Amino acid sequence: MGAQECLTLGRSLVIYLLLILFLPAVNVFIKTFSGGIGSFLKTFTDPTFLHAAKLTVLMAVITVPLNTVFGLCTAWALARHPRFRGRALLISIIDLPFSVSPIVAGLMIVLLYSRNGWFGGWLESNDIKIIFAVPGMALATLFVTMPFVAREVLPVLEEAGKDQEEAAKTLGANDWQTFWRVTLPSIRWALLDGVILTNARAMGEFGAVAVVSGNIVGKTQTLPLFVEQAYKEYQTQAAFTAAVVLACLAVVTIGLKELLEHKISHSTSIE
Repeated sequence: MGAQECLTLGRSLVIYLLLILFLPAVNVFIKTFSGGIGSFLKTFTDPTFLHAAKLTVLMAVITVPLNTVFGLCTAWALARHPRFRGRALLISIIDLPFSVSPIVAGLMIVLLYSRNGWFGGWLESNDIKIIFAVPGMALATLFVTMPFVAREVLPVLEEAGKDQEEAAKTLGANDWQTFWRVTLPSIRWALLDGVILTNARAMGEFGAVAVVSGNIVGKTQTLPLFVEQAYKEYQTQAAFTAAVVLACLAVVTIGLKELLEHKISHSTSIE
């Protein structure tokens, strides 16, 4: 490919990004602050907005630690036992949230835990509410964020090998000491990368959470659901403000991810 072709391709990509990404994002910011900073700040006193923000943070607080532990255990099992029976099936299960629509994931949870679902009778008899409540929203968020930590850590563990871990055990270290002093330092940047992606998806998930939550205002409404509800009710200032908050979270996530990828490449080049 010649220089002219590369220049044409570069211009096409820039135009594509402008139309698909940058112009819509800039338009949201313009609409948000068109009424002044006062209108923007007023939304932060809205109890419905504050509850949605708190619930969004709660989803991240629940799902990030659980999927971090799950991802670490899964990545370690796949990396250290490459020939165990069922390995391909486990990898397929991990990748399932990438291929299944979040709407379908939410529907699966409803079919299992709703009043007429498989476990609905037992749950109702024990006064346990999953659907249209926080537990169902947490289950949906756990499903859609499941792959990130495992997928980020697995290649690093496979590349690092297990020679250093075996050497540590030969010198008398137990499994816990080996993990903290040998395994964890070698995967720390990849682990943080996976945690950041998990947190971003947990706070921005819409489809699966919308199905299982019922989008009850002031009870089961997260920020993405708040944006849709507010816009439908012509509360455009509140909708745009919440959208800007989510956009800023996305920008911070991208910045942290780029920083961590730089750290990973830097540490790899030193080694």
